[in-house]
Amino acid sequence: MRFTFRTELPGHPVPEVFSWHERPGALERLTPPWANVDVVEKEGGIRDGARVVLRVRQGPASFRWELVHKDFVENEQFRDTQLSGPLKAWEHTHRFEPDGAGGTTMTDTIEVQPPLGPAGAALAPGFIEGELKRLFRFRQTRLANDLARHARWSERPRMTVAITGSSGMIGTSLTHFLTTGGHRVIRVVRERARVGPDAIFWNPSTQEIDADGLAQADAVVHLAGVPIADGRWTDERKKAIRRSRVEGTDLLARTMAEMRGGPRVLVSMSAVGYYGNRNDERVTEASKAGKGFLASVTQDWEAATRPADRAGVRVVRLRAGVVLSPEGGALGKMLLPFKMGVGGRLGSGRQYLSWIDLDDVVGLIHHALMDRSVSGPVNATAPHPVTNSTFSSVLGTVLGRPTVIPVPALAVKAAFGELGKEALLEGQRVLPEVALDSDFRFAFEGVEESLRFQLGRHDDG
Repeated sequence: MRFTFRTELPGHPVPEVFSWHERPGALERLTPPWANVDVVEKEGGIRDGARVVLRVRQGPASFRWELVHKDFVENEQFRDTQLSGPLKAWEHTHRFEPDGAGGTTMTDTIEVQPPLGPAGAALAPGFIEGELKRLFRFRQTRLANDLARHARWSERPRMTVAITGSSGMIGTSLTHFLTTGGHRVIRVVRERARVGPDAIFWNPSTQEIDADGLAQADAVVHLAGVPIADGRWTDERKKAIRRSRVEGTDLLARTMAEMRGGPRVLVSMSAVGYYGNRNDERVTEASKAGKGFLASVTQDWEAATRPADRAGVRVVRLRAGVVLSPEGGALGKMLLPFKMGVGGRLGSGRQYLSWIDLDDVVGLIHHALMDRSVSGPVNATAPHPVTNSTFSSVLGTVLGRPTVIPVPALAVKAAFGELGKEALLEGQRVLPEVALDSDFRFAFEGVEESLRFQLGRHDDG
């Protein structure tokens, strides 16, 4: 079976597009979040003889897929072929041609032979073509968006960016986005065994950090912290949530303030919980802090950046909403019940959900790094927040499942306690005024558009 897909990238010349594919992180950026694929090994980039080993998970089962690259011609093509794996044969040719107007036409040709036996019979040509169309539609959208974001700042020097929380959902995606754009990433890690040329050690609980290693960076992105929604808020859990945010932020801010040279930008993740429960009030960065545990934590969290502020470091405090990706976070937890048709609104459903697509939060972090006019609080939320009821309905539509089973407020409180009340039954209608005023361009302004992209459920009707 042979399948061909074409991608038009106007305004992006062939050398720019080809170089993007050669850099670390390209394969990861092109792998859809719903695919359940992990890169196990990778060596040699895309040049002849380069290898990549993937672990593909299907339900409780998983298999190893090994590919080798060949027929590399710079700025023209490369090819990957299966060495071992689930298929009888696989060969994928990537070709790059100028479109005659300064852009690029990419042509992906895939020749595939399903395995023999019942498994092969199940993989009919129509099924394979449908899955490949789903894959390449995602790839085309993400590649075009990434190239546009990097091209906007192409005149600026590439940066070295230190990232805490680099193994989390946002940190992983940000790392691959930055490296495909030609930036260098230094991971700030807690395990000494992971320290290396692009990884430095820190331990906020003991106030240890490799200041010399951090001094290599031009900027720091601080994402680390104990997850807020991974269990009931016991007294100990609440202490851990506050401590993990305040101690780490304070350590970074004081270290940067004491440096001569070193990073002069700190992008520190915060949360829209800063505003507390605001019902349907329209909230911007100029709005006052609210009340409650999350509001208290985020105020202390943001206050911990002050040493860097006072030392002249440009500090950006990103107040993030619910980040949409099936790889984790709130959406990752919601998917199973909604796919089973037992999802629905929480409580009254009237509480607002301020959300943002994972690709847009990564893009906004990049924007904050590159745009020297951006500082202070920045709401990392899409321009159109929705109520919990609307979000539930849209998610059901995208998944093709009913959403008629509401979860009563009493059940939410019984199951989750204070966490359920503040994080699930209350909300904020947060608007990204600073981002829009600084000309940040959201790729996904509507929640259905974001969910269809992240879940690969495109509406072709």
